[in-house]
Amino acid sequence: MYDEILLATGGEVASDRAVDHAIDLAAHHDATLHVLFVVDSDVYDAYSGDEYVDESEGPEHGLEEIGEDALSEVAAKAEARGVDVETHIRHGRPPETIVKFAEDAGADLVVMGTRRRSDEYRSLLGSVTDRVLRLAVMPVTVVKTPVEP
Repeated sequence: MYDEILLATGGEVASDRAVDHAIDLAAHHDATLHVLFVVDSDVYDAYSGDEYVDESEGPEHGLEEIGEDALSEVAAKAEARGVDVETHIRHGRPPETIVKFAEDAGADLVVMGTRRRSDEYRSLLGSVTDRVLRLAVMPVTVVKTPVEP
């Protein structure tokens, strides 16, 4: 049923259960698991960069390091389960970049995590997962992370 599964992760708590779910699906279907971290261009474009000496410093570089760490953790888990895994970092606006990557990779399914946020948060900032659901032409599985008491 699935040959190419895309797990989009931001490396945050909301992705933890999605990681396990995507690895389980890939193992069950003998699918390749593509793991994508998007370095949000809106975040690093918002900084003037005046405080940084060269291009290897600053928010973009820091976000790439977070992405590399997140991808390494997922890859190690997937490989331990015998899942073929490919990791990818892209730059851009996360929802659009995730959907474009999924289309280009021929993903049969996109897996993403989410967690409950306040209505105020969602109305101000929205949700990457919500936007991907609206843009994607392929199935998207959303794995919810329970709210901590």
